[in-house]
Amino acid sequence: MEISWHTKTFSLLFFFILSTLAPSKACHPVDKEALLDFKHKITDDPSKLLLSWTVSSDCCTSWEGVACDASGRVVNVSRPGLVSDNNDFIEDTYMSGTLSPSLGNLSSLQLLDLSNLKDLKGPIPQELGKLSKLTHLFLDTNKLTGSIPITLRYFSQLKKIYLSDNFLSGIVPPSVMKSWTSVSELGLSGNALSGPIPPTIGKLVMVTKLDLHENNFTGSIPTSIGNLKNLKYLDLSENQITGSIPQSIGGLAVLELLYVNQNYLTGRIPSSISGLSSMIFCRLSENKLSGSLPPSIGLLSKIQRLILENNKLTGKLPATVGRLTTLTDIFFSNNYFTGKIPSSFVNLLNLQTLDLSRNRLSGQLPPQLAKLKSLQALDLSYNPLGLVRIPDWFQELRVFQLILAKTGIEGELPRWLASSSISELDLSSNALTGKLPRWIGNMTRLSFLNLSNNGFHSSIPVEFNNLSLLMDLDIHSNKFSGRLNVIFSKEVQDPLGHFNSIDLSSNMFTGPVDDDIGDRPAMASISSLILSDNTFRGPLPKSVGKLRELQVLKLVNSGLSGTIPVELGDAKELSTILLSKNKLTGAIPEIVLNLKELKQFDVSSNKLRGRIPPHKAIIPASAFKNNPGLCGPPLPPCKRI
Repeated sequence: MEISWHTKTFSLLFFFILSTLAPSKACHPVDKEALLDFKHKITDDPSKLLLSWTVSSDCCTSWEGVACDASGRVVNVSRPGLVSDNNDFIEDTYMSGTLSPSLGNLSSLQLLDLSNLKDLKGPIPQELGKLSKLTHLFLDTNKLTGSIPITLRYFSQLKKIYLSDNFLSGIVPPSVMKSWTSVSELGLSGNALSGPIPPTIGKLVMVTKLDLHENNFTGSIPTSIGNLKNLKYLDLSENQITGSIPQSIGGLAVLELLYVNQNYLTGRIPSSISGLSSMIFCRLSENKLSGSLPPSIGLLSKIQRLILENNKLTGKLPATVGRLTTLTDIFFSNNYFTGKIPSSFVNLLNLQTLDLSRNRLSGQLPPQLAKLKSLQALDLSYNPLGLVRIPDWFQELRVFQLILAKTGIEGELPRWLASSSISELDLSSNALTGKLPRWIGNMTRLSFLNLSNNGFHSSIPVEFNNLSLLMDLDIHSNKFSGRLNVIFSKEVQDPLGHFNSIDLSSNMFTGPVDDDIGDRPAMASISSLILSDNTFRGPLPKSVGKLRELQVLKLVNSGLSGTIPVELGDAKELSTILLSKNKLTGAIPEIVLNLKELKQFDVSSNKLRGRIPPHKAIIPASAFKNNPGLCGPPLPPCKRI
């Protein structure tokens, strides 16, 4: 919600025009001295933003980023870290140093923009409070520390202030908030501010944008928030706010964006929410809100995104949600909603995402939902829907993402999937059976496929090779059999179609694992390879070391024999290596045990021998146990011959 650089530029148009007018008098010596002292406290200026600020030149006519009035008093100091040239090219730079208290001597200053310099440190000087004519203060995106000075209460003409993305701490002084009655935009996000939000926030009667997100604010949302009749954007997310949403929030008739997610809010969503008649984006997720969703929510006539996921909401979904015809996204997952999906949802013709997953919804799905032609993502997973079969009307939808995990589906995959446009398909944790059909190769748009925890029993058909966009495959906990070659050798469409993750664990695949697994194009960028609990036999291929982006390798209880290849140490990104319960022999290669990113390593219950190589990773003794020939820390010391 923070103001962008371009928005800020637009809002400063007046000051740009002012800076092009030559003052009738030379720069006032007090102002010049103050600015030179600021420059003196800058220790690094790689882009030479202050190069023109010299003792011998006039600060009103020759100094870049400085503008004066007709009397020669400085009214504008603008040296942000995002600099635009005549071709609208934005250069991103920085300055190191501290803010000089002398800036407080610029008694006519109206605008101070030192934003995005990234490396300004130290406190905000108390002396800035002397800038009684200041209307715009931008110090965001630096490394400023300390508290918000109480002297800032003297900013009686302040209109916009952004102190966001620093390391400011302490409370927001109530007297400061009380005095900023002219402020229209206030940004304090991305700091470590604490304590309650002052009730005096209700005095900011002109404010249109209020961004306090990502701090450590505690206490409840002040009821005085309802006084902010001009407020359009309110972001209190990512704090530690408790209590309930006040009824007074319904008085914010022009509010367009409301984010209070990732807090500890409790109680019901107030029925007064219907008063937010201008609201477009509403995010109340990641709280502890309870009770039923008020039917009055159906009066939010302009709402586009409604995000209520990860709460404790109960009761039936109100049919009035069907009146919200402007909705594009519904995220209600991980609550306790019960009953049927209302048939009134058929009216949501602009809906693109419907996520009702992880609730307690039941009953027949309204077939009228087939009319939602704009729907792109449908997630009904982890609801006791008892679908038995995927309704045929689903084929009339044009969804790219279909997630129906644990919804009671039985039998074989419906053939209409072969002609669908689905990119992400998750039918995991159901009772699907039969063979993986050959027509799976016709689902050429698939990028994500999860059929895990079902009852499939067959080899992988050769047509699987056609899934040239597939990047994530999870078919663990089935009864698939045969060789893995078809999976590893599938086609790709550069730059797409290279695997990110594969989980084939707990099946009946046989081996050995293909020697050239590390040379297959589809495997070039894989980060997670899980093949545990199969019956491969044979060695771990040396070419696994060529999987340079591999982070997770799991081959537990897979019938592996032979030695751990030294080449595995070439996979520098490996953080997890689990090879327990196999028949591996020989020594543990030192290069493998000393991989820089290694966090989890387990080779227990094998036939390994020799001294465990010295290593920096913290690995418990249990990770080496049941290898009679292994010795050395963390196991007992090796016997001397």
